[in-house]
Amino acid sequence: MIQTNKNTSTLFTTLMLVMCTVLFSSFKTSPKPPIAGEPIKLGFIPLTDCSPIVMAKELGLFKKYGVEVIVTKETSWANVRDKILTGELDGAHCLYTMPFSVYTGVGGKAGSEMKIAMMLNVNGQAITLSNDFCGKVGFKQMNKVTPVVAAKLKAEKEVTFAMTFPGGTHDLWLRNWMSLAGLNQKAVKIITIPPPQMVANMKVGNMDGYCVGEPWGGVAVKQGIGFTQIASQDIWKDHPEKALVVNKEFSETRREDLKKVMKAILEACIWLDNPANRKKAAAIIGKAPYVNAPADVIEARLMGDYNLGCNQGTEVYDKDYMLFYKGGTVNYPRKSYAIWAMAQFVRFGYLKEEPNYKAIADKLILQDLYEEVAKSMKIKIPTDDMKPFSLTMDKTVFNPNNPSAYLKVVKK
Repeated sequence: MIQTNKNTSTLFTTLMLVMCTVLFSSFKTSPKPPIAGEPIKLGFIPLTDCSPIVMAKELGLFKKYGVEVIVTKETSWANVRDKILTGELDGAHCLYTMPFSVYTGVGGKAGSEMKIAMMLNVNGQAITLSNDFCGKVGFKQMNKVTPVVAAKLKAEKEVTFAMTFPGGTHDLWLRNWMSLAGLNQKAVKIITIPPPQMVANMKVGNMDGYCVGEPWGGVAVKQGIGFTQIASQDIWKDHPEKALVVNKEFSETRREDLKKVMKAILEACIWLDNPANRKKAAAIIGKAPYVNAPADVIEARLMGDYNLGCNQGTEVYDKDYMLFYKGGTVNYPRKSYAIWAMAQFVRFGYLKEEPNYKAIADKLILQDLYEEVAKSMKIKIPTDDMKPFSLTMDKTVFNPNNPSAYLKVVKK
């Protein structure tokens, strides 16, 4: 019979625990390979523009196209990023700029690949300011922002704005807003907060303003804690916003299933762009399993009816509210928009050198796949990709074939 003393037994137990921890960690971080026939897992963040994925599920469109899809509510964009990269999620409703932010090392491990299959929506984000600014800065009064911030800095030493992910769309709209207002981004503090937590954080005074998607701009107004200073479509009408972003291996090994998922989501986008369906959509996505926000706030801003707060009345958006289809012009994943986003990373100091714009766009955007799906559904494919364009407020021309020229003249 072998005798062991107490110290030996303790050492053995400790070693076993260490080995189990190492093994568990390796299993946790290793990419999960997609398996044919398994349910497809799509994540979403509680925002109004998750509607195409949620409604494709609720309307039975995934089943119609022969795929079983599980939709899961995620806590933050960083969480979505990690789960797509590891394969825990096959895809998700995602900031369209995230794959480029992650690949270039701005918002993740450089070289990590997340693929854009299609776009989900345009417009529908907003800059919300706290009531401290009420009566001092009005709706779209860009010339008043910097003097009020300067006075607040002098009195309180710090002014804080929030966005949702470094290099994400909300980050870029916030920084473009600052540029348009003549506000030095280095003069203020910029923090990252998940979308559903924006209102609660403003309520307790953690930030002076934030940029996020609806309904969290409208909810701040409803709760009387802030007001809409500007909508993102005022900065850039019909700007790209969310995309269906997928795991690299999933896009390669389950291509046919991905096409079916895209068809279902495209049909949901068409359904959502019918104004008669938006009340029903608002009631569904407002429920706790999805956005968990008042349906009346979601519906109003989905219909382009913006109560601005701060006794500013209402702004009605007719043709430039949140759109999901617009004859197919919304859903085409343009490489020019990817190049624009990466140029912003350079413009605002995230990247010291310009990346290989086109090579990255070519690598991460599944444009051929989208065209195949669109053609099968007789959806028109836009022909404006890689042509010069400018934003609604910033008239600096951006030529995707020569982003360096744009960076030399655009206001920082």
